[in-house]
Amino acid sequence: MTIPAHLPSPLVRAAMALFVLLLLSACSSTRTAYRYADWGVSWWVDDYVTLTAEQEQRLARDFDNLRQWHCTAELPRYRQWLTELARDTRAGDLDRARVSYHQQRLFEFIPGLLEQAAPTAANLLASLSDEQVAELARNMARNHQEMEEKFLLGSPQARADARAERTIERIENWLGTLNTRQQRIAREWSENRGRQTEIWLEGRRNWQLALLEALEERDSPAFGERVRYLLLNSAEVRGDAYKEMMTESRAAMAELMYELIEAGAPSHLAHLEERAVELRGDFRALTCEPA
Repeated sequence: MTIPAHLPSPLVRAAMALFVLLLLSACSSTRTAYRYADWGVSWWVDDYVTLTAEQEQRLARDFDNLRQWHCTAELPRYRQWLTELARDTRAGDLDRARVSYHQQRLFEFIPGLLEQAAPTAANLLASLSDEQVAELARNMARNHQEMEEKFLLGSPQARADARAERTIERIENWLGTLNTRQQRIAREWSENRGRQTEIWLEGRRNWQLALLEALEERDSPAFGERVRYLLLNSAEVRGDAYKEMMTESRAAMAELMYELIEAGAPSHLAHLEERAVELRGDFRALTCEPA
């Protein structure tokens, strides 16, 4: 079960990367990454804006509260989903409908996390000075240019090949090494994505510009609600082309996963079950005591 790598940024994306995307990585130290997620968030935020000591302390306190909520309220839901995924994989019950069901379950984890993370993001953003906002704007523009250069340079075929490699890498985290037929399916799927990468980047920049506009009124009593709207209604902010792309992309991704499973061997299902059981065990072993 993969998930598109276009999530809200830059601040709450850090928390999501260290929570939701733990499910999607091949990391062998999930428990360690979760326990030290606050370091990762601070590192990610620092890549966009230099914080004062007071801001760092406030972020650490807010993030610790967010992590306590997530550990208590969300990890049990993750474990339940992974139990279902392992059971369906073991039974060979992964038809189109069931693959779509598991994809939807994964996406359902996101809104609750964004809702809880919104106050943390708003607190930090509201505390930024004019100089820090200017730094954030510069770094957003720099990062966006770097991503355009990374993903859009080269011929259409070269971009499709690179997208296929990224897709295959994510899928192999769950299914193991793909066979020749599966790799062909993944590459053909990538070639049919059209302007998906360009639309994703355009939508990402639209969201960043909306955030910078909101920061101009960060002293307003309504600022917190505006940040919440940006997070919970990201697709609306990113534009119609992005919304249409996301709708099509989710359906296409579910179909891709089904086709890959159908083209696979028992070893691929065994690898998927093993990953689900491994992650479930990691999340069960985590405690919700304060860091």
